[in-house]
Order: sequence, then C-alpha cells, then structure tokens
Amino acid sequence: MGKNRDIENNGGNGGTDKLIEKFDRLVEKKGITLRDADNFKVMENVFDDQTLLALYKLVNKGKISAIGGSISTGKEANVFYAEDGDGHPAALKIYRIQSANFNTMGEYMAGDPRFSSIRKSKKEFIFAWTKKEYANLIRARDAGINCPQAYLFDRNILLMEFCGDRETGTAYPQLRQAAAGFTKSQGEEIYHAIIADMKTLFNEASLVHADLSEFNILFDGEKHIIIDMGQAVLPEHPGAVRYLIRDIKNINRFFSRFCEPLEDEAVFKEIVGAERMQP
Repeated sequence: MGKNRDIENNGGNGGTDKLIEKFDRLVEKKGITLRDADNFKVMENVFDDQTLLALYKLVNKGKISAIGGSISTGKEANVFYAEDGDGHPAALKIYRIQSANFNTMGEYMAGDPRFSSIRKSKKEFIFAWTKKEYANLIRARDAGINCPQAYLFDRNILLMEFCGDRETGTAYPQLRQAAAGFTKSQGEEIYHAIIADMKTLFNEASLVHADLSEFNILFDGEKHIIIDMGQAVLPEHPGAVRYLIRDIKNINRFFSRFCEPLEDEAVFKEIVGAERMQP
C-alpha cells in the first residue's frame, strides 16, 4: 500500500516523470517485459499520471507480465499488446483522459441507469466509461456473442482477450480489410450471422452496439468478432432505437456488395419483434 500511495502523491510539474521512474523501477523489479519502451512512454496524451498509476497497480499485483507495441489507435483510446500475469496474450486498452471527446461519448452515457450517478469531471467520466465497456463485454459474452473476453479494469485501463495470432502477436484484420478475400456466398453467410448476433445482443444481452460497422468487427479467418463495446446501450436508452437503425444501415450498406440485404425495417422487426418497437 505504501508504494501505491507514494506514486499517487507525485503531482505538479515533473510528476509524470517521477511516476515513469517509479514505474520503470517496478518493471525492472518484477521482471516485466516492456517492448518498444521509448514509443510506449512518450505518448503523453495516453500515459498521464492516472494511467501510469493504474498501470503501476496492475503490474504490482501481477496482473500484467509484458507490455508491447500498439495494436490500434482509436478516437478515444489506444490498444496495446500485453500479456497477463500467466504470460498469456492480452489486449491493454487505455482510454485517453485529456483528449477524449466527451460531447460525443456523453450521449451514450446519458440515459443509462447503470451510470446515472457518475460525476461530470473528465477523469470520473472516463473511469465510468471503462467500467461500462467491461460490463458490456461481460453481458455480450455471457449471451454467446463472439467478442473479446474482458479480464479486468482499473480506472481508464481495460485488460481483455487478445484477438489475433498468438504466435506473432498480430491482431486479426477488421472486417473491411478481410472482406477483400470473401466470396459472395461467404459474405452472405457472414452477413446473416452478424444480423443474428445483433438479435442476440438485443434480446439476450439487452444491448444495442450503437457503433456497429466494418470498422468494429474483426475476422479471424473463420468467424467474425464484435469489438468496441464502450458505447453500447441498454434498449431503454432514449437513443437505442436510433442507434440500432444506424447499425442496421451500416451492416446492410457494407454487405450489399455480396448479397441482396434485407430491408432495414425487416431487420429491425426481426431483432426487436414486430410488436415491441416501431422505428
């Protein structure tokens, strides 16, 4: 507890440098593999005091045994290759506290009864958003959706299953990239599988993805994997219907190159039931 308290009290100018020094000493002491270390630490918009503190605690608890290079850089977060405490491949997702777009993210948080009591500071908002993605991944996975398994979260950090080649550490491609090699019949099969997942997500997990597209679906060579669940909302969210219709339109647009997609309204009614909602 003393070490965690020491690192937490480093503030002011140079505070981040002191945190990095302490983090380096811990990494060395614990024998943690830190790949691409220079590139890893210079990204100040990602590795601020709060992030370094959370990383320090995860390393100190033995939850992370290696931290590698960047997998992806999104609008709100960076994802890095990592290994869990047992040396198994994992993905380390870090939400940026200072540069996140709170106006955009706020509409998905507002109206969610699970997070109605969060404070409005940037820090508390991002911490709640990270917890929200963790909770959404658990719900989706429990419902049978092929999505990353969430391991743990701390502050603005989410540790989850690595979706990629475990030998090379290469992440699976996005659907938009993998689709270049699809036959029409394969594309049509995947299209219907994704529509089925949207129905399962809505009815079994009580979630609408709210940003489903070829950018937020991976392909492992055999099946698709739905990712980026932070913005997913409950069906009772005031924007749920609008988000679901947008998801449907995105999927229908993308797969129209492979097959004749179902009408948007038909997909909507298939997912939610003809009597439950009207678009």
